[in-house]
Amino acid sequence: MAVKRSIFEDVQSGVVTQASPVAGAIDARPQGARGAIKLWLVLIFMLVAVMIAVGGLTRLTDSGLSITEWRPLMGALPPMDDATWASEFAKYQASPEYQLQNKGMTIDAFKTIYWWEWGHRQLGRVIGLVWAVGFAGFLLARKIPTGWTPRLLILGALGGLQGAIGWWMVSSGLKADMVDVASYRLATHLGLAFVILGLCAWYIFLLGRTEADLLVARRSSDTRLKAIATGLMHLTFLQILMGALVAGIDAGRGFPTWPDMNGQFFPADAFYVPGRPLWAAFFENPGLVQFMHRMTGYVLFAFVVYAWIKGRKSTHPATRTAFHLVMAMAVVQMTLGIFTALSAAQPHVAITHQLGAVLLWVLIIRARHLAIYPIAGSIRKGTA
Repeated sequence: MAVKRSIFEDVQSGVVTQASPVAGAIDARPQGARGAIKLWLVLIFMLVAVMIAVGGLTRLTDSGLSITEWRPLMGALPPMDDATWASEFAKYQASPEYQLQNKGMTIDAFKTIYWWEWGHRQLGRVIGLVWAVGFAGFLLARKIPTGWTPRLLILGALGGLQGAIGWWMVSSGLKADMVDVASYRLATHLGLAFVILGLCAWYIFLLGRTEADLLVARRSSDTRLKAIATGLMHLTFLQILMGALVAGIDAGRGFPTWPDMNGQFFPADAFYVPGRPLWAAFFENPGLVQFMHRMTGYVLFAFVVYAWIKGRKSTHPATRTAFHLVMAMAVVQMTLGIFTALSAAQPHVAITHQLGAVLLWVLIIRARHLAIYPIAGSIRKGTA
């Protein structure tokens, strides 16, 4: 009588053996400590978000030029005695900001702005230390997943570059008759912070799922929705840079009206900057800079509505929800922008608006992630 055999059986010398299942190539690769690395990146993400808020408050309190030297290591220690405080104050008194704007400031008032800038720089050092210790630990323990070492190295390199750009920004406000940092350098500094934040978020989303799951999900990627989300991400980044230009020259304080700008649609003398060429107005004229920020905001909001209309048609519930959240946050962020203008950029309103940009930025990146790697619904669970 013939013996029924499974297609998974192997026949050798008349002996029937059960073949062992073989893992796929992706499952066979070292997965590393994905969960631990994800938590580490979440910590870095939160620290960078706090750094953005502290940086914004440092700018709003005019504290950014209180420390006139860049000492990456020795600068970690604040003044510890009256003699050191007097020395730091003397250096600040030689700066253009003191001579032209804050002449007569007391040492007690100086200490207030000094602590803001010191805290800002110290937080940057903490972020660098958290990255270095975490990366070295995972590397020595050989817990970094295959292919992830370059990604994590890039994150650290961008953090180091951010520190150098921070000093490049501050140094621009210590020359000639400057009383603030150059707005385009401020925009570069803030822009890189959002790049680092975005990379952290993207890596966190990737590490939240297995490589096998991501590979399968990619087969259901919505190419069109991915392109829309990518375009939305780029336009949002441009708007963030525009906001930095507004903050850099205090353009948010000069036109506390909406929807008009002090009674006009287009501000008067928008292309005029004393002693500067025409192109400089796009960076240095408060009216023109705020006008561009407002107009870009309207275009961005319209783009969000378009993306939401397309995203809500996705066959994947998680993707639809992601675009719903983007739409809701865009409404909140635009409302915050209007109140920021009406309040003449009061610190608490302006910082809330800046943190709103962080949240909107991350939600857009998450929507893009789910457009590329959708989560399959389940009929059994009622999510299909």
